[in-house]
This record gives sequence, structure tokens and C-alpha cells, in this order.
Amino acid sequence: MSNRGDKMARSLFNRMRSQKQTNQATEQTKFSIQINKKLDDNLKNMKQMLGDPVDLVIRELILGGTRVAILYINGITDGNLINNNILKTIQDNLKQLESNGSKDSKDTNEPNESKKSKETKDSNLLDKVYQEIIAITDIEKYTTMDEVSFAVLNGSTALFIDGMDTVLLMGTTGGESRAIEEPDSESLIRGPRDGFVENITTNMTLIRRDIKDPNLRFKTYEVGKSSKQKLVVSYVEGITNPDIVNEINRRLKTIDIDYLSDSSFIEQWIEDSFMSPFPQIQSTERPDSVSSSLMQGKVAILLDGSPFALIAPTNFADALQSMEDYNQRWIPATFLRILRYFCAFLAVFLPSIYVALVSYHPGMIPSILTYSIAATREGVPFPAAIEAILMAVTFEILHEAGVRLPKIVAQTIGIVGGLVIGEAAVSAGIVSPIMVIVTALTAIASFSIPLYTVTITFRGLRFAFIIAASILGLYGLVLMYIVVNIHLVNLKSIGIPYTTPFAPFFGRDWTDLIIRAPITKLTKRPAYLKTIDEQSKNPKPERRKG
Repeated sequence: MSNRGDKMARSLFNRMRSQKQTNQATEQTKFSIQINKKLDDNLKNMKQMLGDPVDLVIRELILGGTRVAILYINGITDGNLINNNILKTIQDNLKQLESNGSKDSKDTNEPNESKKSKETKDSNLLDKVYQEIIAITDIEKYTTMDEVSFAVLNGSTALFIDGMDTVLLMGTTGGESRAIEEPDSESLIRGPRDGFVENITTNMTLIRRDIKDPNLRFKTYEVGKSSKQKLVVSYVEGITNPDIVNEINRRLKTIDIDYLSDSSFIEQWIEDSFMSPFPQIQSTERPDSVSSSLMQGKVAILLDGSPFALIAPTNFADALQSMEDYNQRWIPATFLRILRYFCAFLAVFLPSIYVALVSYHPGMIPSILTYSIAATREGVPFPAAIEAILMAVTFEILHEAGVRLPKIVAQTIGIVGGLVIGEAAVSAGIVSPIMVIVTALTAIASFSIPLYTVTITFRGLRFAFIIAASILGLYGLVLMYIVVNIHLVNLKSIGIPYTTPFAPFFGRDWTDLIIRAPITKLTKRPAYLKTIDEQSKNPKPERRKG
């Protein structure tokens, strides 16, 4: 019976797979319409496939006695490029083409010879436009309507020639776009001021400016069934571990979605564990951060329409590092890193430690401080745990309101709202003044973490630690800490352990972990990435003699 059931299941599976392949083949050939030689039919098919949009521009011309048409979508194309490099160059060569066309018509007398001459003339016209007339570097030939329609929707301009079943597609992507400016999410005191924009070509150029290495690679994908967005995987060949590149490419090929509004869709699709609150792929708006990561042996992912680039693999230590650490001398940079680790501890543990000590272990608090806390809590109707949760929720509401409101109003809400609500809560006897101080210190500490995605994770863990401390005191806090550590050591980023180089231990990488060693000592790339070339981008300079 079991063998018979296995055969039936296997047969059903093969039938379903065959049906799926048939459906995929049908979808692929559904819009595969070949371009015919009639210009009017081609324009009609293009209008029908694109839905005859109001921003579709069609310009018909007569070149050498042959009808041609230029087709593009207004707004996503570079108008100056179309006017100066296409229309103007065609008009400049119009008289020469017409004179050649009239000369050829005089030399042909018989109908058959005239037909052959017309086909030869059209072919020569296509080659002449392709090779001599159009002053655009990005120009290709296509023979199917679906390819032409997708290219036009991406900002290309199509040139149809009556009597030819080939279309010239010219790269004229442009239109209005945001200028390069300093990113708001990652501000630095000392460092480059440029940031990524929504145009992927501009973002690739910013990386090229930083890394002028011929081994820098940009592998292109197309994602989004409806949006057909361009996705680029960047790495440095000869440095990056090929296994990491292959694994990222394998995961990207599994993306099956209609539209991606931001690179965060890719981050959530290819991450190792979607149940983890910790981000397993780093996002950044800074080209210098991407360039530095590429030279370390990591991989960057760029998506057209998103100013945030993804960096993989990443680890927990990357969340507490900033590009400004390398722009400062090693002593202040080390101090800032240690300060960030201390702030991360306060952001997660300070409210829970306060709850545990006040509720279960008051004997661990100095006597004078105990009397002061007891005096401030006199008349407060809630226990310390409820008090801490109320203040944490209030802070989260104020923070979320500040993010959603306009910047000028958000600053007012953040400052005035915090002061007014805190003062009113203390005056009403709902919370104690010491709880307001703990909440404010926790909030300020969380703002010192460079990565916003990690800040959100720490804010969520804060509630879990408060609940654990309210149940078992310091024992519950320690147990929750152990649970989080068990989760972290089992977490991976593109197959790389998330807690490396802490665990697994890589002693060589500790020179750029909590302590940022001098630049002259950073002579090796991270060992946990297993790069092909381990020699660092910052070799030790020779000292002068004498």
C-alpha cells in the first residue's frame, strides 16, 4: 500500500510540475509578438500593449522617402538627449538621405528591381541610422514587441522604420530625479557628504568613483513581474569569497514578487531567518560605507528606485561601528566605540535593571539611594514594572509621531511633548521622577547606535527584558539574556555566523572590533569572510630612515 501511495503521490507531483511548466511557458510567450514590416501595425500594437497612455509620445518623420517613427514615454526619458542626439541629428542628415533616395529611384526602372532596391534602401537606412546618425552610445536592435515595450517602459526610445522588422532602442533614461546630497539617516561630522539616490546608474557611478579597480563587478538582474526593476550585485573579483557571491545570486533568483518599492523587500526575502528581530543584512545610504565593505570582501546589492544599498554578510559588531571611526584617530575612535557598546547596554538593560532592583533586590542599592527612590515613589499607584512599561510606550508613541510629522513640527513634538507629558505624569503621581530619568537616559542611549534597524530591535528587546525582570528579578533578566545569546549564536547572515568574531572566535579580527587599532595595524581583511586576498586595503607604510 505504501509503494502504491508513493507512486500516486509521485505521479501527482509530476503532473503538477508539468502543468506549472506549461503555464510558465504560456506566460512567457503570451506577449511575444514579432515586429512586422508595417509601421502602422507596429505603432498600433505598441499602443495596445502599453494601454495607449497619455504620456506616450510618437513622432513620425520621412527619411529618404521612408516613414520612420520615434516612440518614447514622456517623463522617464531625457528630453534634451532625445532632442539633441536623436531628432536634431536626424534632421541634419535629412537632406542627404532624401537626395540619396531620389537618386536611387531614378536608377530603377523595372518593378522587381524597384522592390529589391526598396528593401536594400531600407536596410541601408537602418544601418546608417544605427552606425552614423544617432549620437547615442547605448543603442541596440530588437525584433519582438515585448522586449521593445519593456525597454520603453524603462525609459528607452524606440525607432521604427517602415518596411523593417527590426527596431532600434536607444538608451535615453532620464527625467526628474533627486540631486546627490548628504543622507539624513547617517550623518557624519567628518567624512564624504554624498549619498545614494533613487537612480541606480548614479549609485553605480558613486561606487566607481571610490573604487577604480578593474576587478569591480556589477552583475545585473531584473526583479518584479510588473515593475521590471533593475537590480545590481556588486563585488570585487579576486577578493570576495565566490561562495558568498554564489549564495546571494542563488537567493536573488528565487525572488517572486510584482513590485519592490525599496531594497528592504530584498533584505527580507534573502535573509536567513525571518523570525529573528535582528537585521541580518546591513542597509546604508553612504557610498563610502559600501566601498569600504566591498574592499573588505563583502557584497553590495543596489535596487533601482531605492537610495538604500544592502551589504552582506553582516554581523552584530557591524551594528555598533560607523564610517566615522576610520576618519578619526584611533584613540578617540576607540573611545567612541566603547561608548556605543555601553549605550547599547543601557538601551536594552537599564529599565529592566531598575525594575529588578526596586521590586526584588532593594538590598543591592546603596541605602541613601534607596531612601531617595522610596521617597520619589511614595504615592505612585503602579508597581515599577507597569511604571516602566507605561513610560516606554509613551516614549515610543512620541518617537513614532516625530518620525511621521513634518520636521519642524516633529522637533516641537519631541521636545515639548516629552517635557510636558513627563512633568504632568510626575505631578499627577502616575510615575516617579527617577523613572522619567531612566526612560530619558535609555532613549538618549538608543539614539547613539548608528544603524536604525538595530535601534528598533533594541527597543523591542527592552520590553522583553522588563517583563522578565518583573517576574523573576535579576534571575529573569539573566535568563532572558541567555535566551537572546542562544538565538544570536544560532543566527547566520548568508551562511556566516552572526556573532563572529566573538563566537566563532577570530583573534585577528579583534584589532577592528571593540578597539579600533591604528590604520597602520589594519593589514588584513576580516578572517571570517575567508577572502581570496587576505591582504588589507591599508598596507603598513614604510617609515623614513634617518
